[in-house]
Amino acid sequence: MTHENTSRWRRFWGLPSEDRVLILRGALHLTLAVAGLRFLGFRRCHGLIQNFSLPRRKAAASSRVDAREKTKKIVRAARSVERNAPFEANCLERSLALWWTLRRDSIPADLHIGGRKSGGRFEAHAWVEWDGQVLNDEADVHEHYARFDAPFAASESELQRAPSHPFRRPETVSKSDENRILKSP
Repeated sequence: MTHENTSRWRRFWGLPSEDRVLILRGALHLTLAVAGLRFLGFRRCHGLIQNFSLPRRKAAASSRVDAREKTKKIVRAARSVERNAPFEANCLERSLALWWTLRRDSIPADLHIGGRKSGGRFEAHAWVEWDGQVLNDEADVHEHYARFDAPFAASESELQRAPSHPFRRPETVSKSDENRILKSP
């Protein structure tokens, strides 16, 4: 084991146990998200997480400050996993894993996917938002990518409020949305 790896393990074991658990859960979710997306595709992988990944506990009547602190810890753990993983994950894999981890802790985050035309090519990007804030990307990501109409992974509270199903699969994006995305700068 190299000195760098030894020092990483020492830092990991020096963390509070709650942080170590978040990092391990984040590593598991990232690994499974990468494998799931590559072998099953987005729709099936997202569906499995959505249907079979219930929150660990019911949403407690905790304050927004507690939820904000928990969210910060989860995002910090996810960034640590991304930096130290033995593989490089793309934005969709990272965002899906973060959304999954937040969902398991009853934090109603949204997984967003957007697109843009750049240099004659269509580019897509994914990110996670909670309480109107982008968690795993630059705050102005909305200015660079045209977000699809609804989050692909809406929070449970949004699903209960929505009059109709809020999801639109990438393969069923309307012509007007496609034109809006392709015409955006």
